[in-house]
Amino acid sequence: MEMTAGELVIDAWVNPNMGPPSADQMDVGYLFPGLRERWERGTTLPQLIEEMDEAGVDRAVLCAGYGEIDDFPWVEDAIEQHPDRFIGSMVVDPRSGSKELRRVEHLVRDRGFRMARTLAFETQIPYDHPYYFPLFAKCEELGIPIGVNVGIPGPLVPGKHQYPLALDEVCHFFPDLVVVMSHGGEPWADLCVKLMLKWRNLYYMSSAFAPRHIPAPIVDYMNTRGADKVMFASDYPLLGLDRCVQEIAAMPFRDDDRRRKFQGENAARVLFGLEIEAATGTASEG
Repeated sequence: MEMTAGELVIDAWVNPNMGPPSADQMDVGYLFPGLRERWERGTTLPQLIEEMDEAGVDRAVLCAGYGEIDDFPWVEDAIEQHPDRFIGSMVVDPRSGSKELRRVEHLVRDRGFRMARTLAFETQIPYDHPYYFPLFAKCEELGIPIGVNVGIPGPLVPGKHQYPLALDEVCHFFPDLVVVMSHGGEPWADLCVKLMLKWRNLYYMSSAFAPRHIPAPIVDYMNTRGADKVMFASDYPLLGLDRCVQEIAAMPFRDDDRRRKFQGENAARVLFGLEIEAATGTASEG
């Protein structure tokens, strides 16, 4: 699929919206306009494609395993039907040991998955704990990024284990592993920037933060030395796609090149393995 780079929009975190929502989900539904309705309605694959087309979103990274519903078949079907638009990511619990690692390898080699994610608010262990290291090593071996939630989580659980400084040791120990910080990093956004300045293999995505609410240190970083390090993600259905794309257009970027990188080009390179050809303005398989 060939696309003009200036129009390329990639959402780096989209959840299957299979409904009905859990009680915990409904407790936070009031925080996001239209979320309760999206959860209660659910989203079929054709509906998701339609919403992406209406918002101008070209591609998306679907996330399976985040929640209590088995959404792996949904994601695998979406990838099979639309390989030019979707890749998969899977939430991995490092406490499950080698069984999880075999599943990761199978999904990457056989099912079109290209990213793993792990969530310290669920594991309640920091990212520099030895339990994570076999997972990090497997991702490095497979050549896929690992996504990690950072910052105080929305769910009512302790958030100290999502302190970003734990990634300092991870990036040092796994220099060829691409690590992507997700879900804002607040109140430690300045620390996220410092770590990205230090480590070439550390990135950030804006999942769960509407573009107009992305922490100011991250926006400043995109406008200075971090143009290649930050990528857009909605955490749909938490945020509506159309709202996000409209807000990206209103963000205070220094120039259009930085906006293009944030809204799609960085994710194309880091997650999809696409090369952006500046001379022709197209994205092609790398």
